[in-house]
Amino acid sequence: MDGRVLAVDFGTSNSAAAVVEAGSIRRIAVEDGAETLPTAVFFPADEGTMLIGQAAAEALISGEEGRYMRALKSVLGTTLFHERRLIGGRRRTLADIVTAFLIRVKARSEAELGGKVSRVLSGRPVHFHDGDPARDAQAEADLRGCYEAAGFTDIRFLPEPEAAAWASMGRDRSGETGLIVDIGGGTTDFTVFRQGGNGVEVLASHGIRLGGTDFDAALSLAHVMPLLGQGGQLRRDMGAGLLPMPAGIFVELATWAKIPFLYTPETRRMVAGMLRQAVEPQKLRRLAEVLESELGHEMAFAVERGKIAANGAEQAEIALGVVEKGLVAEITRSSMDAALAAQRSALETSAAESLTIAGLRPGQISAVVLVGGSSLMGMVDDVVRALCPDARVERAAAFTAVVDGLALAAAEL
Repeated sequence: MDGRVLAVDFGTSNSAAAVVEAGSIRRIAVEDGAETLPTAVFFPADEGTMLIGQAAAEALISGEEGRYMRALKSVLGTTLFHERRLIGGRRRTLADIVTAFLIRVKARSEAELGGKVSRVLSGRPVHFHDGDPARDAQAEADLRGCYEAAGFTDIRFLPEPEAAAWASMGRDRSGETGLIVDIGGGTTDFTVFRQGGNGVEVLASHGIRLGGTDFDAALSLAHVMPLLGQGGQLRRDMGAGLLPMPAGIFVELATWAKIPFLYTPETRRMVAGMLRQAVEPQKLRRLAEVLESELGHEMAFAVERGKIAANGAEQAEIALGVVEKGLVAEITRSSMDAALAAQRSALETSAAESLTIAGLRPGQISAVVLVGGSSLMGMVDDVVRALCPDARVERAAAFTAVVDGLALAAAEL
């Protein structure tokens, strides 16, 4: 190859790759007919070849036997990332799986570019983990290790909102001061920038561990998990009185990255014991069915669809017929707002902190640029307009702004 640097946006929900050729961005067709692919994998029960992207999702939806996994980026920097578990017929770590995913991205990029690539500029959130520098450093080291194992020898990182600022350079922003709000699947990042004749000057970057999968989890806990027994009560083995239902299993079932690890004999035995003591056993039977038939991801997809539908309407449904015929959870704009109150507060606080770090007042921001799939939620628009009422609000290409900016920055290396 000619020494080009491959830009890779390895996201919690979606991934993409690109290079710059003759001054123009060339996005790689990482999946047939698509410039982005879901950051998901599927291991067939017959120990066949690992599927990635949309093929992984289709295998799950079609009911193929196997193990589906998503949101792997969210466990970078944790001990879970290096634990060996039986997945796809053999013991492997999540680090092994992320490496295998990056190997596929590298191979598809090389096939399209017609040669080997060994240099990569990868996006990363401003913070993988809030308020924990050691874990944050470990997360980057984990991701670097996966790139190395995938065959890259020159590996560099750029904060994702800074990449989005690079992508905005093509617009007429000379002398403009802007705020990038990048809400991905697992993190929300902010970059305050000023554009002059020499390009983008980053004034501040800030980030929190909050993203679309957290929105999904909050909505699931508020609307779906009560139908499976969350918030219920258990009878005591001996004596009078009732005990509260353990909350941990519902929290994990609502969390994309943790769903696959609930399908164990130990968890099923625990739920069977809870079912015998439950005041409302019909709800616990649904939980037992979800675990026995491994329906956690189907429920998570249903919550995601319900979130999208409720974002554009006053009332919608989370269809749970896969668990029980005719079962639905109603979701309205008001119930969604109530479920996401804590997340909204975190966004408001962190966006304001970003301006404080930059030493600017809200009135000095002339443009707010929204990036990432979850930035399409009306709540996000409300937050930024309340913070910077005089700024115009723009939406960048939700799924490609980061990889485009990474490619432009990589061309300067």
